[in-house]
Amino acid sequence: MKTKKVSIIIPVYNEAESVAQLHQEILAVMNKLEYFYEIIFVDDGSSDGTLAQLKKLSPAIIISFARNFGKSQALQAGFDVAAGDYIITLDGDLQDNPKEIPNFIKSLEEGKDLVCGWKYNRLDSFGRRFVSMIANSVTKYFTKTSVHDMNCGFKGYKRKVTENLRLFGDMHRYIPAIVSNLGFIVSEIKVNHRSRIHGKSKYGLKRLFNGSFDFITLMFLRRFIDRPMYFFGFYGIALSFIGFIILAYLSWIKIFQNVLIGSRPLLFLGMLLIFVGVQLFSLGCLSELVIRQGGSDKKNYIIKDKIVNHEK
Repeated sequence: MKTKKVSIIIPVYNEAESVAQLHQEILAVMNKLEYFYEIIFVDDGSSDGTLAQLKKLSPAIIISFARNFGKSQALQAGFDVAAGDYIITLDGDLQDNPKEIPNFIKSLEEGKDLVCGWKYNRLDSFGRRFVSMIANSVTKYFTKTSVHDMNCGFKGYKRKVTENLRLFGDMHRYIPAIVSNLGFIVSEIKVNHRSRIHGKSKYGLKRLFNGSFDFITLMFLRRFIDRPMYFFGFYGIALSFIGFIILAYLSWIKIFQNVLIGSRPLLFLGMLLIFVGVQLFSLGCLSELVIRQGGSDKKNYIIKDKIVNHEK
């Protein structure tokens, strides 16, 4: 008897040649399982006719962005509309095999909150595999998250996890670290990785460069998301204290040794440190006010159209 629902979210960008085959493969798997299900495609501003192909699919929910906002925003849009108890995400390039979906559901049923796919036999170019290995190793070391493939798009979530996620920038790369930091149980399973048949990879140097900034953001948020004053206040007080010591020293030699200090670089350094310190401390106070008021719930994507195709 069907009692639970599974939402399958597929963010796509210029995958016109792949979406129909992927849809059929998902149907072949889900129709054999004892779950209600919905298939959600999020078209991230494609320019190659992907949306036209998606409109032909049924059953499916199609969310179309006004422009290309990025994978994080596409996933977030899917999370926002998903109605399932379990949420499965996979990429739209046919490299993720829908036959693995039952394994994700099984692991979620066993008590895991987030299940990450591990492409242990990855069929990508050496350069991409090497960069991914370095990125995963660095992230794993600094976040203490025991996941081999941090950026694998094939994942399974319990609804309570997606309800507490708010993705922005390219933070989808670090979902396991974010979820682990929230206190949820994160695990992984090996998945079959297939070679790309259609289209071309969206991975490149630009994404790698942007990812480094997102990693810095991740590390900051992990430590200070609910206490920004600990960061801004600490450095603000430290800089102001150093500046105060410098100015106190200059005042001492001016008063007791009658030394001219008006043109000394140390004077300007002391004044600058106090000024910057006060600014940082003020920024910490403002940050505390923002988070205490709940921040902003404004969505960072714009939906141009939402189409619901029911089974014929």
